[in-house]
Amino acid sequence: MDSSSTRRQATRAKLYEAAVTLIAEKGFSSTTVDEIAERAGVAKGTVYYNFASKTDLFEELLRHGVGLLTASLQRAADETAERGGSRVDALDAMIRAGLVFIDRYPAFTQLYVAELWRTNRAWQSTLTVVRQQAVAVVENVLREAVERGELNDEIDVQLTAAALVGMVLVAALDWQAFQPERSLDDVHGALSLLLQGRVSGSRPGTHA
Repeated sequence: MDSSSTRRQATRAKLYEAAVTLIAEKGFSSTTVDEIAERAGVAKGTVYYNFASKTDLFEELLRHGVGLLTASLQRAADETAERGGSRVDALDAMIRAGLVFIDRYPAFTQLYVAELWRTNRAWQSTLTVVRQQAVAVVENVLREAVERGELNDEIDVQLTAAALVGMVLVAALDWQAFQPERSLDDVHGALSLLLQGRVSGSRPGTHA
């Protein structure tokens, strides 16, 4: 990667961070391009050099953030497979990876969850696509778990995957807003027990 590409990526990263923080604080409509540029420490023209509009910036922000989440989930699944773990172990590792991501990017997560429930937004189709990318990673692992006999073959893979992603998102936001004294390990432990006992139908530590 040449130096100009590296600089552009760094600039876009600063713009993403500035935009997500401001929009989470003030809302999309109340946030101006001038404010995003000022928060990012760049000229207003730099915003338009990188993005055609504020809406374009927000769509790219969604793709960027959910792309990071999707990559972290996939990495957790792959690393579990490399260690010889089961697919249920992989799901547990993905829960932890999701919590780590949310703990690192709380403003993005709040924004993402809020936008999931809005309608008639210009970026609704983009949001649908990026959401499915994250859920699909979980679907793949669930499907493999069913094929290996680790999970009941009667489960609805598509709905269960969405439920697991939703569980992590909502539990993490509740943790940050109302139970900040808890550690990440505490939250992961609680969700891990739920996964083992409610999804696999077995006691923690067994996948029979």
